[in-house]
Amino acid sequence: MSKPSAVISKMSRRKKLRLGELLLEAGAITQDQLQQALTLQKQSGHKLGRALTEVGAIEENELYKFLAKRLEIDYLDLSSIRLQTETVMLLPEVQARRLRALVLKQERDGLLVGMADPTDIFAHDELNRLLGTTVNIALVNESELLRTIDIMYRRTDEINALAAEVKEDLGEARIDIDELTAEEDSAEAPVIKLLQSMFRDAVQVSASDIHIEPDEFVLRIRQRVDGVLQEHVIDGRGVASALVTRLKLMSGLDISEKRLPQDGRFSIRVHETTLDIRVSTLPVQFGESVVLRLLDHSANLLSLEKLGMPEDVLERFYRMIERPSGMILVTGPTGSGKTTTLYSALNYVNKPATKIITVEDPVEYRLERVNQVQVHARIGLDFGRVLRTALRQDPDIILVGEMRDRETVDIGLRAAMTGHLVFSTLHTVNAMATASRLLDMGAPGYLIGAALQGIVAQRLVRRVCESCAEPIELSPGQSAWLKAQVRAKRSAKPEFQRGRGCNYCQLTGYRGRIGVYEMLEMDNGLTDALRREDLGEFASLAGKKRSYVPLVNCALDYAVAGITSLEEVIRVAGGLDGDDETVVEAAAAATGAATDG
Repeated sequence: MSKPSAVISKMSRRKKLRLGELLLEAGAITQDQLQQALTLQKQSGHKLGRALTEVGAIEENELYKFLAKRLEIDYLDLSSIRLQTETVMLLPEVQARRLRALVLKQERDGLLVGMADPTDIFAHDELNRLLGTTVNIALVNESELLRTIDIMYRRTDEINALAAEVKEDLGEARIDIDELTAEEDSAEAPVIKLLQSMFRDAVQVSASDIHIEPDEFVLRIRQRVDGVLQEHVIDGRGVASALVTRLKLMSGLDISEKRLPQDGRFSIRVHETTLDIRVSTLPVQFGESVVLRLLDHSANLLSLEKLGMPEDVLERFYRMIERPSGMILVTGPTGSGKTTTLYSALNYVNKPATKIITVEDPVEYRLERVNQVQVHARIGLDFGRVLRTALRQDPDIILVGEMRDRETVDIGLRAAMTGHLVFSTLHTVNAMATASRLLDMGAPGYLIGAALQGIVAQRLVRRVCESCAEPIELSPGQSAWLKAQVRAKRSAKPEFQRGRGCNYCQLTGYRGRIGVYEMLEMDNGLTDALRREDLGEFASLAGKKRSYVPLVNCALDYAVAGITSLEEVIRVAGGLDGDDETVVEAAAAATGAATDG
């Protein structure tokens, strides 16, 4: 491995020959391309290397390989290196970002450091001074470097330090509410800094929820990332009381009431992100548990094409939402992406000639030209009241956040029958169970049959991390489960992928999620069965429809394509946890059920 001195020496020998001249000399770019890049560099202020890739003169990886060869150092793929947190932290985050450098690993003669620009002599000197040892340089991709810095410099240590500071300030005494309230405007208060650090960390990893759970001697802070909780433990229960009190003050809740659950909300800005925070408190054995739902109003709304709907389902969904009237329901458990699907549909049909009103609790996305109403039950502004008023506002399309009770269902169905297109959500297992749920809520069958146009059921599955994806051999239990599900049209021996775990996916093997869908469109037979409230006939006819593909089949298609893993399909669609014995038992049950069916 070359030392910094070797790199600098190489630079000094060619000091009059710049990057553009080096690439020209090697025939990697043309003079015209160099001129385009120099013009772009002057306009944008970016470095020449980035400008060259932006004008298409050279691929980014080819540029880095060329530079590494010229400087006689290694070019490393960060995704293939297993980084140790304690090693990375040898260089403070501020310096890592400023110098565009990352400590990769300990070596016998010093530290291996990845740099985006190894020709930066000033950075070499700073790294030697800060690390106090021999620094061996390797070239790394700048975009990968910045992404890895975001991942590795989580605010774990900062949260621990701030929590300790809060605990020290509180001492052994109980929280002084008056004093805390008096200090509310102080941005330097440790508890405020602790909350700020928690929210920044949550935004950094795209967490959807933060759970604050006090135990007898520790405080657990858990973040839900891609639908799965990640835990961080803090020493000290007094910290929990301070956090809960501060959150209550921020969300306008009663800080003296600790015996009853409370709900509130507040908004906060983290970097360039505006979050609407929904706060829910619950009295537990050792204090109050708090769950914070993070709603990012500044997030870009996905188009329908990017949600993950299979092409045939997407085409039918487009036709359905372009109809002038009727009810369209999106079903699934909490956190399955129902609201995102409906908002993507609203975004598609949102045109100047269309009046759209939404009734929600809370408003999760903000759309231009759409009249969005926030339900406020405390003052009597519930779903039923808002819906009745909305119908007098001459709408073309109405979105009801959730069909919660008989009144809401009845108003929604009647609105769909009187020339309005109604979107809403319902908590059911699959599309076929929706009819039963509507009948259980007291809606008459003739009204359901006349108004309902279609049902979309969905789940979210985690995507296999592209940086560490690898093929796998199935366990006997997984093979048995797969055999019970796979139909004749599928490959007898599909290949599946899983992520082995890397820096980019927090060692989980997954990064991001994608929706899996099933759609049931109403036809004359299904409508007639609903009118007669014959659920057996409804289920039988629905199962025979060629266009009806169950959720598990959609999920399996993504697993075969390598987008998700079979383990994730079993977890989401099969309700299994991946343990071999559990999978075998469930697979046996699934086999029996398939035989009976």
